Amino acid sequence: MDYLFVAAGLVGLYFGAEWLLRGAIAVAQKLAIPTLIVSLVIVGFGTSMPELLVSVRAALTGSSDIALGNVVGSNTANILLIIGACAMIFPITHWDKGVKRDTYVMIAAALLLLGLVQFEAIGRIAGLLMVVGLIAYIVYAYVQGKESMEELADEEVKHETLGTGFMALLIAGGLATLFVGAELLVRGATNLARDFGVSEAVIGLTVVAVGTSLPELATGIMSALRKHSDIMIGNIVGSNIFNILFILGLTSVIQPIAVAPRFGEFDVPVMLGVTIGFAFLLLSHLGVRRLTAGAMLVAYVGYTLALVQV
Repeated sequence: MDYLFVAAGLVGLYFGAEWLLRGAIAVAQKLAIPTLIVSLVIVGFGTSMPELLVSVRAALTGSSDIALGNVVGSNTANILLIIGACAMIFPITHWDKGVKRDTYVMIAAALLLLGLVQFEAIGRIAGLLMVVGLIAYIVYAYVQGKESMEELADEEVKHETLGTGFMALLIAGGLATLFVGAELLVRGATNLARDFGVSEAVIGLTVVAVGTSLPELATGIMSALRKHSDIMIGNIVGSNIFNILFILGLTSVIQPIAVAPRFGEFDVPVMLGVTIGFAFLLLSHLGVRRLTAGAMLVAYVGYTLALVQV
């Protein structure tokens, strides 16, 4: 049953995020909310809902390792697995100039997390400061990058005319499916960890992390097939910023997150190293070609195997 819980949870998270995102974008367009705001807030929030629900659910049930491992593992998987897989389909060679600003914010968020995991817990004050930092980032991005980001938003967000009842059904159904998916995934993953003697941190860093990254993976693959490098990068950079500042921030405000020593000694340093490496490829304009993408996928396999040994 635990395997079925995990599988059903992953499916629920994927479809729940998809329905919620579709309904939210349709509502925004019906109310004439600027597409830039839709791209920054609704799309970013929508694709981060699986991570949020899983982390909050895990923290409230005392599974802090899954709550923290979910975010750390998702950020590592976003770069090594998702960027690697997408760049194998279509090499990343060009992107929106606004990504430079966002890349620095992504590095700053990763450095902040490295500092926070040196303590025994991430408390409510730290969480509140992270959420405030995210709001400041969104406002700054809106003011400084309006023209370039509106071009990206126009490509990312498709206009769709839906009935009011159907929009409400999509949003309500998406939220309900996300809640059920999060519950099943956390329950199944926790039980499996106990049954096989695998730590909850490893389960959170692998199965749960990849599962909650399914919306980003789907978006990335579609972007690669349509040859939109800028959307691939914006999807992952934005997600990694949201995961740390919003997911961990809000989760720790609701319930402080206990930090196991392994996160400060291994998992977060690896995430930071991967983040800096990805940032170097972007800031140096080297991009991610197929050879580099293949190396990233191999590195992710090696990282996953190393997790069991830590």
